[in-house]
Amino acid sequence: MTDGGFDLGALLQKARSMQANMQEAQEKAAAIRVEGKAGGGMVVAVANGRGQIMRLTIEQSLLDTGDKEMLEDLTAAAVNQAYKLAKEALKAEMSKATGGLPMPFDLDGLV
Repeated sequence: MTDGGFDLGALLQKARSMQANMQEAQEKAAAIRVEGKAGGGMVVAVANGRGQIMRLTIEQSLLDTGDKEMLEDLTAAAVNQAYKLAKEALKAEMSKATGGLPMPFDLDGLV
């Protein structure tokens, strides 16, 4: 209907366009790399925009201390920071895809 009424065809076209934009945003997010660091950079976790840990680097000096508990704590902190940054990167990409419109769902399922 184009006489001032509801245009279902235009709405469906806009929905298809937004879906394509969101798919593209997810693909871009997979290519993003973020770093979570702990212990002054002694532990570095690299994640992609989907929240997948791609690499974990631990300085040899930290391994040489033999302090297992500290290594575990720093590793968890670096991974958690990388995950948080990945989630923020995905939200930014999705916001671009939707033109800044609020998302009707939680992004936690995507990351």
